Amino acid sequence: MKLQRKNRVRALAVGALAVSGALALTACGSDDTSGGGSAGAAKTSNIKCDGKGKLLASGSSAQKNAMDVWVQAYAGACKGTEINYQPTGSGAGVTTFLQGQTAFAGSDSALKPEEVAKSKKVCKGGQAIDMPMVGGPIAVGYNVPGVDNLVLDAPTLAKIFDAKITKWNDPAIKKLNPGAKLPDLKVQAFHRSDDSGTTDNFTKYLKGAAPGDWKHEPAKKWEGTGGQAASGSAGVSSQVKQTSGAISYFELSYATAGKIPTAKLNIGAKEPVDATVDNASKAISEAQQVGKGDDLALKLNYTSKAEGAYPITLVTYEIACDKGNKAETLPATKSFLTYAASKDGQAALKALGYAPLPTEIADKVRATVAKLS
Repeated sequence: MKLQRKNRVRALAVGALAVSGALALTACGSDDTSGGGSAGAAKTSNIKCDGKGKLLASGSSAQKNAMDVWVQAYAGACKGTEINYQPTGSGAGVTTFLQGQTAFAGSDSALKPEEVAKSKKVCKGGQAIDMPMVGGPIAVGYNVPGVDNLVLDAPTLAKIFDAKITKWNDPAIKKLNPGAKLPDLKVQAFHRSDDSGTTDNFTKYLKGAAPGDWKHEPAKKWEGTGGQAASGSAGVSSQVKQTSGAISYFELSYATAGKIPTAKLNIGAKEPVDATVDNASKAISEAQQVGKGDDLALKLNYTSKAEGAYPITLVTYEIACDKGNKAETLPATKSFLTYAASKDGQAALKALGYAPLPTEIADKVRATVAKLS
């Protein structure tokens, strides 16, 4: 979420954010978490502050703008805790957490069984669990001169990102956009160079919705053919903004911040679906909980044809120990995550291009955070 980051994020959050490569904001406050809020002036009166000292966390860059808002609001209420979240990418964040170096991790993919098993060495008497905290669409941003209303579908996307479609006037794209003046321009497909939950979710969509055209297994590491790589969501979105013929995938907040046009998806419904917060919420509401007990991992439906349900949707999890969290960081971890999952915390997200959690899921997250020990 970073080139010209200050201007972009301020435009979205109306000055509520303090942005740097890693957040280090001083943060202590009042009570329960309910009520409204906005990205521009997130409510702080209901933040209950517990714990003192430094809280280190890292991971998903997809939730970077959300973390900016939450940490800023928390800092405004709490003066005794330093929150430092580094958007190193989901893979790196999980690795660092499993090494016992951070209080929690952000990941755009739920933990794998082997990662849960490894977490038992860090979570004394417990294990790591997934808690959904940020939802939103993975937008397909593009830079095609003269094309302002691009429609794509899963098979065409799969071919574009696997170097099977190399020109913007390809017949497959023409068929989906009969009224567009598509140029004879080379397709410049950008993917993430770092291990990324966004890549994992995007390729899960391609595999789930176009298995005949996407032969690679979904993974945090890019497995497609050809294309060019850039680091982080900020890197790929910046490349799209400055490269004629470019296309990539990143969270909607990056497209909004960079004023990058996004493709609509033909999912077989009456109308192509936009990458919007509300359309992502419709998709998330159809998700099934596949985690057991307090693990709230979700399975998304990538082949839904429901009207207005945008299928390339990402859920970012905060990962912490259910039991065995470090005594020196547990109070602040619970306090901060309680705020993030609260009505105030979730209400602050929509203006940034994120989808607040559906009520049923949010209630489960709040109950789970309260039980962390």
